Amino acid sequence: MVVAKTKRTQKIFKTRKAMSVDYEKITTKRPLPTGREISFGESEIIVSKTDLRGVITYANDVFVRVSGYTEEELLGEPHSILRHPAMPRCVFYLLWQTLAAEQEIFAYVLNMAKNGDEYWVFAHVTPSYDLSGKLIGYHSNRRVPSPEALAKVRPLYASLLAEEAKFSSHKEGMTSSFNAVLKLLSDNKITYSQFVFSLAGQTKLENSIR
Repeated sequence: MVVAKTKRTQKIFKTRKAMSVDYEKITTKRPLPTGREISFGESEIIVSKTDLRGVITYANDVFVRVSGYTEEELLGEPHSILRHPAMPRCVFYLLWQTLAAEQEIFAYVLNMAKNGDEYWVFAHVTPSYDLSGKLIGYHSNRRVPSPEALAKVRPLYASLLAEEAKFSSHKEGMTSSFNAVLKLLSDNKITYSQFVFSLAGQTKLENSIR
């Protein structure tokens, strides 16, 4: 079964690549947010892989089920297909800056399913390399965030989103909210990673290990 799925996945993605699509110009019709929040099991992990541009090359069954998209709809699409309008742009800027430096990053992310429902994840994104050590893409594991962390993340993201809304330019808004994050870290004399893990006493990952 695993072999069969791998061959099918490879066939789907090869077909997408053969179409010579300019991924920067993909205009997937986005749903409108419903305001309904969904979740997934605490023991479940959403897994995806992308190329260096963030184009999805692998999606596990949990990803397919929770997002509401079929595997065929996800493969070959940019990961931003899941982006919820209530997510501050500066979070993704920080994510890509960190990955560009070939470092791992943890982040709380609000995603939007195909039907417009929303779901929170605690994401761990790492660089992927081939056998020669060449960077070829990124691997992401997402778990259910703790309620304790979300109680702090929601108002923080709302304030960052409000900061971005002050500017007519997306770039200026993102820069301003990113500087607000840097100031928050500086004022508390902690790194971003320390800040992320300070939001909850335990992550679901730590719970699963115990």
